[in-house]
Amino acid sequence: MSIRYTFGGDEFIFVEISEDMSLDAFFKGTAITRELQRRNVAGVTEICPANASYQVRYDPDVIAPDTLLALLKEIDAEVGDAPLELETRIVEVPVLYNDPWTHETLMRFRERHQDPSSTDLEYAARINGLSSVDAFIAAHSGTPWFVSMVGFVAGLPFMFQMVERSRQLEVPKYLRPRTDTPKLTVGHGGCFGCIYSVRGAGGYQMFGVTPAPIFDPGQRLSYLRDFMVFFRPGDIVKFAPIDRETYDRNLAEVEAGTFALRVKPVKFVLGEFKRDPDAYNRSLAEVLHAD
Repeated sequence: MSIRYTFGGDEFIFVEISEDMSLDAFFKGTAITRELQRRNVAGVTEICPANASYQVRYDPDVIAPDTLLALLKEIDAEVGDAPLELETRIVEVPVLYNDPWTHETLMRFRERHQDPSSTDLEYAARINGLSSVDAFIAAHSGTPWFVSMVGFVAGLPFMFQMVERSRQLEVPKYLRPRTDTPKLTVGHGGCFGCIYSVRGAGGYQMFGVTPAPIFDPGQRLSYLRDFMVFFRPGDIVKFAPIDRETYDRNLAEVEAGTFALRVKPVKFVLGEFKRDPDAYNRSLAEVLHAD
């Protein structure tokens, strides 16, 4: 894995870990940025991890560019010699798949879609070689996902499915972006899943909605009290299909300020995952539902 460092003006260093997205590249970037954050380096003002890269903003009056570059290379060497492990959390996100709101929206924009005669879920099932929408939903919700970065709009997580590359669900984005996407839509583009934190434009395929707010400047719910943005890079997400009755009940709990997500701390070890992904994912599910 050959890392490329690039200066951006007088205040940024962009680090490309790999041209291809992979769990190895993602974990290395996460490990480096977390170690950099832990060191609390004077002059480093922002650290932004991404899918297979990261960017650091710094004050050149406090830390010289070459000094910071040397530090990043030093941390990279230390991370490269250590097992890739991550103290993180696993989150269960309820999803009403095939909901009426994304369905109404996708029908308004069929002229922008690769297959105007089918829904987004039907199209996704077909191009992934699955027999039905139900089979696709089972594949989408059956394995966990890593949050590899948060951005585009406030609080939106990009997620990478935790299976071998040959099994990853892949669906292209719309031919032309929509001008509307319902708030809290669970979407997919390329190999990445996402949750649209707010209503707005978008080009990802739409599979369902979650009742769980993930961005709230008012911070009304318990899991948003510490910060208005819920997700962090490194979080593990497990989607849980729900029916309309459960969705409506969850929504009422959100309005009452009593809704809570199921969140558990977990230690993720990349080497153990790669030895047997299915068994490791089952162990993560056990952590999530342990009393």
